[in-house]
Amino acid sequence: MAYVLLMNPNHNPATTTAMCQIAAVGLGAPPTPWTAPSGPDLITDPAALADAADLIASAALPLWPDGIIVSAFGDPGAARLARRAPCPVIGIGAAAARQAAQTGQPFAVATTTPALAAPIDVLMTAHAGNATYVGCFCADADPAALMSDQEALDAALMAQINRAYAAGAACVIIGGGPLGTAAERLRAASPVPLINPILSAARALRLLIESEHA
Repeated sequence: MAYVLLMNPNHNPATTTAMCQIAAVGLGAPPTPWTAPSGPDLITDPAALADAADLIASAALPLWPDGIIVSAFGDPGAARLARRAPCPVIGIGAAAARQAAQTGQPFAVATTTPALAAPIDVLMTAHAGNATYVGCFCADADPAALMSDQEALDAALMAQINRAYAAGAACVIIGGGPLGTAAERLRAASPVPLINPILSAARALRLLIESEHA
């Protein structure tokens, strides 16, 4: 069985647990959890994203795994970590964008962090390939407040999904590692297919590991 490390750049062990449960579906087995030892419970602005990138990029890991998932949507530190890691490192944001791009159809992001819309746009555009990136649709309520109220969170995300659909998106990425469980709750009610970035990364990493060990 492959040893996969899921790194949560948010300082929230409960979120890590939920992410690992989702990733296990794509990996075929639960990953080993890693939670940021410091920082905010929820990354909501560029400064926190930059701090998380430094934390991930310099993380001291006693044993390198077979693969690493960086489970925050801005992929903080993933590229820098990959440069020193002897194993594949996949950020959930890039993985989700690549999955959306493979459909060849217009896609968008629905999320709860408007302050991160600009870096999300950059990341999505970088991995959109020939597909059209419609944009990032953000709820305007306080992100932390939404995370503490499941009903409000689901309503806010569904409103953004519908906005993205109206703008021409044929599929929508739910933009956030901590939003992974919401993505699964909303899947059946969405007017378009939803992409859960944690699942995107887990499935992509599993294929990489299997190909390397074939």
